[in-house]
Amino acid sequence: MKIVHYCQHVLGMGHFFRSLEIAKALNKEEVLFVAGGERPDQPLPPNVEYRQLPGLCMNENFGGLMPTDKGRELEEVKEERSATLFKIFEAEKPDIFLIELFPFGRKAFRFELLPVLDAIKEGQFGDVKVVCSLRDILVERNDGGKHEARVVKYLNKYFDLLLIHSDTKIAALDETFQAFKQIQIPCEYTGFAARKPANNVRDKIRTNLGVNKDERLLIASAGGGKVGGPLMQATLESFIHLQPRDTKLLMLSGPFLDKNKFDELCVTAKVNECVTVQRFAADFTDLLTAGDAMISMAGYNTCMDILTSCIPAAVLPFAQNHEQRMRAERLAKHIPLEILDSADQSAITSTISTLLNQSRNTTDHGIDLNGANNSAESIRNLRKI
Repeated sequence: MKIVHYCQHVLGMGHFFRSLEIAKALNKEEVLFVAGGERPDQPLPPNVEYRQLPGLCMNENFGGLMPTDKGRELEEVKEERSATLFKIFEAEKPDIFLIELFPFGRKAFRFELLPVLDAIKEGQFGDVKVVCSLRDILVERNDGGKHEARVVKYLNKYFDLLLIHSDTKIAALDETFQAFKQIQIPCEYTGFAARKPANNVRDKIRTNLGVNKDERLLIASAGGGKVGGPLMQATLESFIHLQPRDTKLLMLSGPFLDKNKFDELCVTAKVNECVTVQRFAADFTDLLTAGDAMISMAGYNTCMDILTSCIPAAVLPFAQNHEQRMRAERLAKHIPLEILDSADQSAITSTISTLLNQSRNTTDHGIDLNGANNSAESIRNLRKI
């Protein structure tokens, strides 16, 4: 079975990594992973072929699309993307079109998605089933229901299946999508699509990082990095002020953190041999098994990594919308999780002290984290209908 898997991340990396986890689970299928954001330095499984569309992104205020290549014009990039995506379908004629988030989000990308969806509905590429891959919690909209009406229209017209990557004990779609009952296509909760850490890698990773057995490792992560700069700066300054004994700090700024801000972190950290600053770690999930505590943003994938690694953690939800805070508050009812209100240095200093004195939580939280495999099976079953 051949699958075109469309994923467009515009700010962070969460959409990319959740989609990649599902693509990995489709290990019996040929997956053409079509992406249109900046590509993280992440290895792909053998069943996945990466197809890069000309890049588009947004700033941290969601202030409209802009090319990732600053030398190009927006309309030129959009025309090339639309033609490229359509040509992929003409050449490949896939069995499944798996679309991440749209039509619940990515309205700005209708220019390239709707022509393909119309062509699929007209049968131009053969019998192609269309599936929406959706995270747990949606961003709030204040438009009098226009957005939800449009979503329902597109789902019922073009799609065959909606996969919701959530466990209903944490978040159900009708909590953030009021028109849920108007959806006429099948909807399935898959559980959370969580990355699984490798077994027995703690000692090896700690050795590679130069962390001794009697030392503690604090990890600070800004996710993609576009909005995590203040958290990274405050964590670094708090750590240097606190100087926790026998502790090292590994900072992952994210690949999209502004270069000047990254350079500032490196300069500040240079005077302290216990601090290491990196852009990105491809083995982040494994890395958390080597750590003893973590401070991070509260995106979908980071929260899942906390659940799978059981690392003592504090998170700072993105303040622009309610999604990250809502998720963190729900998870905090099932696991020990500190939720920060701001990147205030005094609060983070206190948080570091608290986290470094905690042990891993080994109690079974009972949250379904098998969303990638369950999604793969649902997609395979769709072709059997």
